[in-house]
Amino acid sequence: MTAAAGPSPSPASGTRAALLRRGEGLEAISVAYNVVEGCLALAAGIAAGSSALSGFGGDSLIEVTSALFLWRRMRAERRGRAGVSREEMERRAARAAGGLLLLLAAGIVLEAARQLLTKTEPATSRIGILLTAVSLMVMPFLAREKLKVAAALASPALRADAHEQVACAWLSAATLAGLGLNAAFGWWWADPAAALLMVPRIAKEGWETWRGDEAEAAEEGER
Repeated sequence: MTAAAGPSPSPASGTRAALLRRGEGLEAISVAYNVVEGCLALAAGIAAGSSALSGFGGDSLIEVTSALFLWRRMRAERRGRAGVSREEMERRAARAAGGLLLLLAAGIVLEAARQLLTKTEPATSRIGILLTAVSLMVMPFLAREKLKVAAALASPALRADAHEQVACAWLSAATLAGLGLNAAFGWWWADPAAALLMVPRIAKEGWETWRGDEAEAAEEGER
């Protein structure tokens, strides 16, 4: 007599499948856009001697990694190809997204500290200005749409990924502000100072997402 096989994951259906498909599309856009943005920003940063633009390009690479992870997680659930439960997939994705946010916060601190200690003045770059200006329009849109899908799917991992888009928009604004203030008034420290103001928010979101179920369980126990 052959033992019965355990239940295999089944494809998502109905409204959830549509939400997952939309989430996949948003992550695909994030990957494509950030690959182009990251490469151009790194090249422009090196050419102009701008550590701010180079850091901006590095942030784009982190966003690509996060987007690819989330894309794979949602695609696996929608097609029923995951070998683990939905809860386990979400936990793993949340850990990854939270960890990347913490990595981003640490990277911003290190880069800003380096700029302040070496008194590095960001150079004006037309490509950099154009990239950050476009990013200020694209990133808030992606963040808003991802937050809608994250709320509908009850996905803290996707929510954390959306906040990475918010962080990127703030980095864009900080880079533009830093370049402008330095060019107009010689305030070389404006760029790293503005970047450091974002760190507490990014780190808090990353830590809460990383803890995930542990934080929720602790809150339940206190009630």
